[in-house]
Amino acid sequence: MKNLISGATTAIITPFKNGSLDEATFAKLIQRQIDNGIDAICPVGTTGESATLSHDEHKRCIEIAVEVCKDTNTKVLAGAGSNATHEAIDIARHAEEYGVDAIFSVSPYYNKPSQEGLYQHYKAIAKSVELPFMLYNVPSRTGVDIQADTVCRLFDDVDNIFGIKEATGSIERTVELLSKRPDLYVFSGDDAIDYPILANGGKGITSVTANLLPDLKSELVHSALKGDFKRAKELNDKLYPINKVMFCESNPIPIKAAMYIAGLIDTLEYRLPLVPPSSENMNKIEEVMKNYNIVGAK
Repeated sequence: MKNLISGATTAIITPFKNGSLDEATFAKLIQRQIDNGIDAICPVGTTGESATLSHDEHKRCIEIAVEVCKDTNTKVLAGAGSNATHEAIDIARHAEEYGVDAIFSVSPYYNKPSQEGLYQHYKAIAKSVELPFMLYNVPSRTGVDIQADTVCRLFDDVDNIFGIKEATGSIERTVELLSKRPDLYVFSGDDAIDYPILANGGKGITSVTANLLPDLKSELVHSALKGDFKRAKELNDKLYPINKVMFCESNPIPIKAAMYIAGLIDTLEYRLPLVPPSSENMNKIEEVMKNYNIVGAK
């Protein structure tokens, strides 16, 4: 397939104001990503609190991302995941109709399908659209692991499945996948191990920390992809403290708090059952942030 997405991509947060989607701030956050070298915006993933958005809100987030990224070099890799296959198909089709560049879909959460169930789920969603399609494996959140053999089977059998956002936290899994399918696009889904995944042949990252530091994250990835692994490792090491503190509580609690501290969002709002971080963790986040120059911070 042509026009496959690679490089630095951001799992963009979803800002709220008075309980509703803050469309104006969302558009500004996306523009800031574009201005700082990010290759693709990933709306309505786990970081975008997709699990607590209505379907209309989910679709609207995708629409705004497409509108802001239009006529830029930044693409839209839109989230279309659900634990109900028919719902994921509905979102994927809407995303395609609105003009996204590609789709990623988190594995079904809570209902814990078998590997055959995962295969049939992803095959059905991917075949419902013609866009490039990326799997998203984050077993710590979903309770189910898309095993390497299932990934290979989907990659072989479904033409538009081109890659996977790999968030097991396992370097070995990336090695296994690329040893079996060298042409698979593996994206790092864990900020702390972006460098080793890229050094092993990964094609990109989907980052939480890039919400805050898109300039450093994009430089890290672009350095690695052009073979400057020394610079990529320097940046990965520099980012380790902020990457670590961004997961002191469940994502996206810390990253949203960091965005609020930096003045990049006006209100610190989550959808229940998510709540703001403890005062202790809020202080930790603020202390670590002092070590970084945050573009556009107020």
